[in-house]
Amino acid sequence: MESSAPFRHRSFPLSLHAGKGALNELRGEVDRAKAKRAFVVCGKSVANKTDLIARVKANLGDKFAGVFDGVETSSPLPSVRAGAAAAREAGADIIVAVGGGSAMVTARAMIILLAEKGDIHDICTQYPPGQPPVSPKLMAPKIPNILVLTTPSTAMTRAGTAVKDVESSHRLELFDPKTRPFAMIWDDDALLSAPADLFLNTAASALGGIMASVASPRINPLSLSDLLHALRLSLESLPLMRTDQNNTTARMNLVAASFLSNRALDSMRGRAFGLISSLGHVIDTLYPNISHGDCSSLTTAWCMRFNLEQTAGGLARLAHALSVGSGLQEKEAAKCAPDFIEDFYRKLGMPVRLRDANIPQSGIDQIAQDAMGDFYLHQNARKIKHKSELTELLNQMW
Repeated sequence: MESSAPFRHRSFPLSLHAGKGALNELRGEVDRAKAKRAFVVCGKSVANKTDLIARVKANLGDKFAGVFDGVETSSPLPSVRAGAAAAREAGADIIVAVGGGSAMVTARAMIILLAEKGDIHDICTQYPPGQPPVSPKLMAPKIPNILVLTTPSTAMTRAGTAVKDVESSHRLELFDPKTRPFAMIWDDDALLSAPADLFLNTAASALGGIMASVASPRINPLSLSDLLHALRLSLESLPLMRTDQNNTTARMNLVAASFLSNRALDSMRGRAFGLISSLGHVIDTLYPNISHGDCSSLTTAWCMRFNLEQTAGGLARLAHALSVGSGLQEKEAAKCAPDFIEDFYRKLGMPVRLRDANIPQSGIDQIAQDAMGDFYLHQNARKIKHKSELTELLNQMW
């Protein structure tokens, strides 16, 4: 009898409140954390175009310590530093991030800067030439954070944080499991506050990660069960963002799908499709007008085709989950998965070629160069030894 492959499972303490009126649970979670100075972090849209900050302030009462509404897309370093300075001045002992992925990431980065000594360039992941990347251990105690979600961001439970160095246009990556959220709130009205296009785009980004994970050659039964349900929720609910924008059930299901995919990744080793993340990170950094969702629609199918020889079994599994390729041999079935994905994104009205997103062909060399230094490229199933391999792929994608 063949023995099962060994795997690990990790979890962390988390309270989660979801549904109508869930935001009313915020004060109780702040009390449970024994915090006295709750500092709110958000972007201008949440602060000025919704009533969420007023609701949060009313709920926190005398524990409301102030708000920083300077969160920006991709969490550029100047806004992170400004937020950390504001939180320090307010005497914050807990952070409440209200919004999507940028608010969550900015809050985590602020928490790290509040606690760690030294320049961020010294404590971020280092890339020694010719060697694997090294993430310094950030050992200082961290204040807790609570998330009030407005979008189904995959950033919600991550231990990793990436901010944009505006001087170099590169990502600075920080890793600290102590910055995972203490509690999360999925409030119906908060989720409805996000524009449908933004919500769809964020969920489409999560879908790329879900499908890549289902196709991973090294997967365990716990992760697979989470991912298959996340895939079903995504495929059913994403099209509704085009036809029934205020469908609270669809929005909640897409948040749940993103959460399940994050939980699954905590029990998986490596990323067989690390190339998807690497190219997506670089495109997102070099072209701020391109959303995270568009990065997924541009890269997912193409990177799966690139990895097909090394991941045929996993891609055939994904094809089966997508109900395509039935009765075909493994390799032929595997080819059906990226074709389905490309078609699904196209039907959502998302770009599937670089030129669709107005990325010039002249920009391909820079994308390839920067991707060679991304953390996740080292985990890709098909090992990439030279920039020319990425340049060839990107020309196909264009």
